[in-house]
Amino acid sequence: MDAPAATATPWGRLPADVASALRPVLSQTAREVSAEVTASVPAFGAIGGTAKFSRDLDEAVRAGLHRFVDLVATGEEALTPVVRELFTGLGAAEARDGRGPEILLSALRISSRLLLRATVDAVGRSRPVGVREVVDLSDAITGFIDELASACTDGYARQVRDDAGESDRRRRHLAELLLRGGVAWPIVAQASAAIGWPPPGRITAVLVPGTEARAARFRFGADGVLAERGEETVLLLRQIPARTELAEALHGRRAVVGPTLGWQQVPTAVQLAELTTRPAAGEAPAFADDYLADLALRGQPAALAVLAQRRLAGLSGLRPAQRETLLRTLHSWLWHWGSRPEVAAGLFVHPQTVSYRIAQLRHLLDVDLDDPQVRFELLLAVSNETGGHLSG
Repeated sequence: MDAPAATATPWGRLPADVASALRPVLSQTAREVSAEVTASVPAFGAIGGTAKFSRDLDEAVRAGLHRFVDLVATGEEALTPVVRELFTGLGAAEARDGRGPEILLSALRISSRLLLRATVDAVGRSRPVGVREVVDLSDAITGFIDELASACTDGYARQVRDDAGESDRRRRHLAELLLRGGVAWPIVAQASAAIGWPPPGRITAVLVPGTEARAARFRFGADGVLAERGEETVLLLRQIPARTELAEALHGRRAVVGPTLGWQQVPTAVQLAELTTRPAAGEAPAFADDYLADLALRGQPAALAVLAQRRLAGLSGLRPAQRETLLRTLHSWLWHWGSRPEVAAGLFVHPQTVSYRIAQLRHLLDVDLDDPQVRFELLLAVSNETGGHLSG
């Protein structure tokens, strides 16, 4: 038996005849390893019928076995650049295909066990193999397999980082398109599909300081896209969270929640959020919806338009003539503080007709018409809807 080389590498402690004994059975060992891995790892077994998978697996197994044999009784590094790149590529492919690294690591553990058995059998056909030598063989094979596993996980991690970077780029791209406004629907739909979103409908815009961007991204995950605007970050949410949920998630983050509008109106939602006073540190988030009337009175036409859209949404499905009649009735009723006789006189209808129309309006608008704030906002909305030309 050849004396082992003096080296610190575990394979350097192996006798040189280990390589001589193993080379003739490498092809058979490679076939056995490939078959066992495919049969024992469910995820590999599920895709093992494809020609490309079989070729890739066989290539990796052969390359790994030949490299191990070349290492016997040497102090060389475990992997050549070619072998390292091969196994790095395997790890990257697993990430691209949506599988975890544990599948490859399981395959490598199986390979380690089979390689040790094959090596002991091969050497044992020409001479006795002592316990100490089996331990050395186990150390060498385990160390080599660990290097292969490290290459696989490096490739996996690199691909995950690359994918994350590309995903972030695509998400920023969609956010910028929505913030820009006026972008053609096919472009927005394509950008949405690129990040796994369905075509956008209604969007909730949230402003947070740039220092809170990371927390916002973590909290809302795949349901939101972010765009930086100076020292602020705009978070656009495709799901419409409940107000209580937003209030809890954004408490203390100096956030302003804009009105939830259609995707085409995202610039308007952001503008209204920017015009809303930001809360102090430690306070609950501000909701632009609560300040639409104030903003309208300060000469913000976008606030008035959104307020009218919001308050009169229940009339959107009516015929134009019916909608006009109810708007005139509502305007007169608000103007005359709910006095049926005055409304009836102004509209030249019977008081019972006024009562019937107001009952319709209560049902369609689904608001408390006796609430002073609601009445005030409705008066602004109706005046905006008609340009102030309704008779009272």
